[in-house]
Amino acid sequence: MNLKQMAGEKAAEYVKDGMVVGLGTGSTVYYTIVKLGEMVKDGLEIMGIPTSLETERIAKEVGITLTTLEEHPVIDLTIDGADEIDPNMNLIKGGGGALLREKIVAFASKREIIVADERKLVNSLGERFYLPVEVIPFSEAVVTRRLKEMGLNPETRVKEGNRFITDNGNIIIDCHTGPIENPVELEKELNMMPGVVENGLFIGLADMAIVATQNGIKEIKGF
Repeated sequence: MNLKQMAGEKAAEYVKDGMVVGLGTGSTVYYTIVKLGEMVKDGLEIMGIPTSLETERIAKEVGITLTTLEEHPVIDLTIDGADEIDPNMNLIKGGGGALLREKIVAFASKREIIVADERKLVNSLGERFYLPVEVIPFSEAVVTRRLKEMGLNPETRVKEGNRFITDNGNIIIDCHTGPIENPVELEKELNMMPGVVENGLFIGLADMAIVATQNGIKEIKGF
């Protein structure tokens, strides 16, 4: 069993009968969703709210009943991945391009558990990973210019030779920030910018991380 699978399957143990569960996006939480599908076949009754079209597809394949935020605006528990986790349990997310729906679902959740392997633990956000910013296409040039002025080294995300388009019809500008000195202020500053829909800084939304290491599973609430 690889580290991602270890973390993903461990998180499924926190899901209880009758819960509304936010289903994250990414290669680690994939194992959570598959495990939950097995548990549903064994009699677990839950409803899932997916954070991406890809997660929706996987959840349907494994037999998880899905619902919506309109029907259940309060989510009992969300399980999701992260690209970076700092000692204060703040995150960078969005490598998979689902950051907007992931943040909405996290905001609606009573509790959020992050699943990851030990490579995702960093001293400062931005240390290893870029910071995604989801932007309305009309505003790309204006937002890019401002991000350059801020010294954030922006680059529009490209996939298979074309601009990457999110499930919401937007584009993503990846900022190669280096270590971020004040993620709380940066999150606010980015989201005040006209044309920015959301950014990949998840501040104060995660309650716990289940981290798979070479020495086993660690359940952490800050480090």
